[in-house]
Amino acid sequence: MATTSSDVKLDVTPRGPGGGLGVAGWLRWGWRTLTSMRTALVLLFLFAVASIPGSLVPQRGVAPEKVAEHFKNTPELAAWLDRLWFYDVFQSPWFAAIYLLLFLSLIGCVIPRTKVHLEEIRRKPPAIPRNLKRLPHHASFTEETTVDEVAARLRKRRFRVETGPDWVSAEKGYLRETGNLFFHISLLGLLVAVGFGSLYGYRGNVLLMEGSGFANTVAAYDRYIPGTMVSAESLTPFSFHLEDFNATYVIEGERRGQALDFAAKLKVTDRPGSPERDVTLKVNEPLDVDGTMTYLLGNGYAPTFKITDGKGQVAFDAPVPCLVVDSATFTSECAIKVPDAAPTQLGFLTRFLPTSVKLHDGTYTSAFPGAVNPQVEVWAFSGDLGLDSGAPQSVYQLETKGLKPLLMQSKPLNVGDTIELPNGAGSITYTGVKQWITLQTTYDPGRVPALIASVIAVIGLILSLGVRRRRVWVRLAEVKDGNGTVVEVGGLTRTEGGDAAFAGEFDDIVRALGARSAGTAGEKNAHQ
Repeated sequence: MATTSSDVKLDVTPRGPGGGLGVAGWLRWGWRTLTSMRTALVLLFLFAVASIPGSLVPQRGVAPEKVAEHFKNTPELAAWLDRLWFYDVFQSPWFAAIYLLLFLSLIGCVIPRTKVHLEEIRRKPPAIPRNLKRLPHHASFTEETTVDEVAARLRKRRFRVETGPDWVSAEKGYLRETGNLFFHISLLGLLVAVGFGSLYGYRGNVLLMEGSGFANTVAAYDRYIPGTMVSAESLTPFSFHLEDFNATYVIEGERRGQALDFAAKLKVTDRPGSPERDVTLKVNEPLDVDGTMTYLLGNGYAPTFKITDGKGQVAFDAPVPCLVVDSATFTSECAIKVPDAAPTQLGFLTRFLPTSVKLHDGTYTSAFPGAVNPQVEVWAFSGDLGLDSGAPQSVYQLETKGLKPLLMQSKPLNVGDTIELPNGAGSITYTGVKQWITLQTTYDPGRVPALIASVIAVIGLILSLGVRRRRVWVRLAEVKDGNGTVVEVGGLTRTEGGDAAFAGEFDDIVRALGARSAGTAGEKNAHQ
């Protein structure tokens, strides 16, 4: 009975001793799938997509105060985002999995392609085809020349040349694949640099008030993330003091209130015993101490309060950092917890208005982010703050459930104003305004290698996109009457879509070989 091609089914599945796909077969299939170019491109796309949440969602390692604001405004959503590692994207297990798979895939792509490319470089240009007229680019003319002269002219145009008795084979454009390999190797180098920085680098965040200092020790950080190979003794022993912070804004016009500049004036000591030096820290001008970089991330206001309890004792006297709730006007909210007050603990919610103005309905708001008319509104509570329970609490939030209200929104206070709390609970005095800044200190030994890898990647991409692989063959034949030599030239580009770009270069080659004009060089293929 005759069979058709549709009746025949080929089974090319590798099988183990017991039939089916064996362990070795599965491993080979998995490795080939992982190291295919398609998989590498998919993983590279996933790597880019996985990085997007790190730009859209505030990260604990960069802006912990904004993460705290997320938890305050949308606690349920923030809890889910936290479970999915969206506040620590680059520390998440799913990001690490994509990173490692991409690394393995690139290794599997680059190693065999490098081997093939090295063999290709050592290989001689291919032999001349039998019929040059079939090539996309073809021309012939009569000229007094020799094989050696043709080869010399092609070498002058940076072709690799192979010659025979009456023919010349030439090829160039190997830098295209070299650039392609450079690009992929640089991606590997970039991943290695990032991994090296994660192992031997560290970063930490700290909130610093005007007039306070910082020493680069683990205990000084609000949040500290060390690499696996980093110890407390690895930290660069520098310190600095925040003398003053100044933010300038546009005063008039449509851009009124827009930030112009942020500048923190520091007194820096590079190492114990060394003299202090003045440094102005700005957003794009970090402090650099032996490769350890300190960046200015954010800023806000910290009104200062003096709180006296019911026994007349000063229970609190310090600045309170406030979370910005309106970035346009820097209206901020603060929480004050006074567990040492007697006879009962005190808690305060305050609303800071940098440039306070009264609205028509009697409420107050801020009209400008600068501290032109700084006022605070105060809400007071008494009772057990729950600090002795051991449960963690945010310093930016006050849980008022279970507390007794003492004062519900007084008239905004000016600097120096005092409010006496009812029932002899004490008093609160608004004593002044300071500013706070958030800083990130990072040490990343992979930063320079990553920069080098990025530069190599750009160079490789330029070579890969700008260089075309092309071949030229020349056959020489003596004219029967002995008056000259018939020179037949054929050209071929190995780059997809490169025929149009190669046409002009082919005409130049024909002229260089002795034709009076490429347009009148005799027989030319219509494909030109």
